[in-house]
Amino acid sequence: MISNIIQFRVRYGETDQMSFAYHGNYAQYFEMGRIEWLRKLGISYKKMEETGIMLPVISLNTNYKKPAKYDDLLTLKTTLVNKPLVKIKFEFEIYNESNELLTTANATLAFINSKTKKPTRAPEYLLKKLNEVKV
Repeated sequence: MISNIIQFRVRYGETDQMSFAYHGNYAQYFEMGRIEWLRKLGISYKKMEETGIMLPVISLNTNYKKPAKYDDLLTLKTTLVNKPLVKIKFEFEIYNESNELLTTANATLAFINSKTKKPTRAPEYLLKKLNEVKV
């Protein structure tokens, strides 16, 4: 499947008293990964919302193997699990500068019509982009 990689540093305000990245921040890290994954595909999440499609997270499972620390440069790999229909599934891996695997996760999001608040199929423009890269 299609993967994208981004890098970012753990900021001081994202840490706990032990200087470890607070576990609650990981959901935001994964969101950064998903948004950049879409951007790499040529799709703006902002424009997706403007055209009436929302993507709420309906499941998020995270496995913390080792802590990320203040000022660590992290590499986040975001991978599409399978071709979306009404749901889209991603896997995540976070590595530190020593290429140690720190965290794995998976998330499922649902395509929701913003007016009706009901599930809807993945937008055609997303499926077309995915077909272009031969998923």
